[in-house]
Amino acid sequence: MYTLKKEATSTKARLGEFKTDHGVIETPIFMPVGTLGTVKGVSQKALIEQIHAQIILGNTYHLYLRPGNEIMQNAGGLHKFMNWNKPILTDSGGYQIFSLSDNRKLDEEGAHFKSHIDGSKHLFTPENVVDTQRILGSDIMMLLDECPPYPSTYEYAKNSMELTHRWAKRGRKHFLETDAHYGHDQNQFGIIQGGTYKDLRIESTKFITDLDFEGIAIGGLSVGEPIPLMYEMADLNTDYIPKEKARYLMGVGTPGNLLECVARGIDMFDCVMPTRNARNGTIFTRNGKVNIRNAQWKDHHKPLDEDFPSELCNTYTMAYIHHLIKHNEIFGLVLASVHNLTFYLWLMERIREHIANDTFADWYPEMVKHVEQKI
Repeated sequence: MYTLKKEATSTKARLGEFKTDHGVIETPIFMPVGTLGTVKGVSQKALIEQIHAQIILGNTYHLYLRPGNEIMQNAGGLHKFMNWNKPILTDSGGYQIFSLSDNRKLDEEGAHFKSHIDGSKHLFTPENVVDTQRILGSDIMMLLDECPPYPSTYEYAKNSMELTHRWAKRGRKHFLETDAHYGHDQNQFGIIQGGTYKDLRIESTKFITDLDFEGIAIGGLSVGEPIPLMYEMADLNTDYIPKEKARYLMGVGTPGNLLECVARGIDMFDCVMPTRNARNGTIFTRNGKVNIRNAQWKDHHKPLDEDFPSELCNTYTMAYIHHLIKHNEIFGLVLASVHNLTFYLWLMERIREHIANDTFADWYPEMVKHVEQKI
């Protein structure tokens, strides 16, 4: 259940709370991605004590393939399986199936696909995706949808959107007709599609909101379209989503993206970028992005930012971090991953503070410049 607490002046930014049986999520929020029941390179203890994560993601497609529904049900759901007692959101697997363009077929029944692991054949339907997420026991489950590629023709985007709508009706009906498995309530979010066509986006927003989901996700963005176009579509969608519904922009993004999209009325975000980019040597800071693999850091014997509350920033020198990442030492990858997530959650906390103090509109444009520059 989402509760709107405050709306900012001069922007569409807003403060809210989404209550689940595993805890209250303060929004705007960023959700670390734990695809296979783990945020890569990061312990659950670090997620709680250092990163201050309020909610993490799991992925239905990957967890369905391994360890599988039987093992997950025997474990008592994903919370118990991974020893995580805070909220979890599970994606439906629709985006992963979208990425298997050569090994999947979509029809009215659902998404037929071949496993990327062993080539075995599977079918996801709007109904059995709900069933799998009942077994996972996530606090927020996503609908099965089709994510059209960018660019798509108008006809393709319209047909894809209409298929997503028909699946949405079936998925919502099945959710309402079934019960949670483990004694805690679950929520279901609908997903808006429509490509980058304004009339389709508006039509999809109205259709999905009419089904009265507990929250509304904006899908089909951050799939290759120009960034200004992503902002335009997100801004358009939030004009038509009721204020009492949580708004989740899927798969976004950079620190600058988060700031810009909060200003456009988005409440929830997820992205693999903090951990994936950490493993590739990119460190996000309040003063910009650092490529720690660059030779300029090889002999730099000072910490990155002694005033920032992360072990990477205030304990180890840049030369040491450069050495670890350059040679793919696991400790370096862990430090960078924990730091980047710490920074993302720190940024969301600052965003909430500025919205609360009515200073967000003046603060965020300059902050975008800082976090997006390269050091």
